[in-house]
Amino acid sequence: MKKLDEQHCDNFNESGDLIALVKKYKKRFGYYPESVHVDKIYRNRDNIKFCREKGIRLSGPRLGRPPRQSDDAMKAVKKQARQDELDRIPIEGKFGQGKRRFGLNRVMAKLAKTGKTSIIITFIIMNLEKWLKAILLRLFFYSNLQRINSLQSYVVYCLRNLTTLILGKSSVATFV
Repeated sequence: MKKLDEQHCDNFNESGDLIALVKKYKKRFGYYPESVHVDKIYRNRDNIKFCREKGIRLSGPRLGRPPRQSDDAMKAVKKQARQDELDRIPIEGKFGQGKRRFGLNRVMAKLAKTGKTSIIITFIIMNLEKWLKAILLRLFFYSNLQRINSLQSYVVYCLRNLTTLILGKSSVATFV
């Protein structure tokens, strides 16, 4: 589900928003997330310190020189980093879809309030499309399941007649 937490119309460094967003997450769900998957801009000392204090794993490379680790530890770190990247792919894909198909890259509102409204409406439409797709897929598979069940019955019927014909127990096979 897409949700708009922060929206600004001016140029600024958004890395200072991470702590507030994590606190909103805790307020919304009652606990801190296990991990936060962010861009490099969010990996500053304040955010790293906050996440470490709260027991939150912050994705991305460490600041400074890479620590000396054994090969097994380094493989585990690289595996975790790769998994973090894989977790981000659907999120980044939704941003791309919003820009390509829903015009999020062309929001040209003069007022900040109008721009925010336009973005929220786009997110609502993206959510509705996702829910509608899920509903239609369920209906499609349910109707096909009914056809498959009747097709399965037909195949069983045909196979019984075929085996009867081959084994010679009956001289006539009927196919519907």
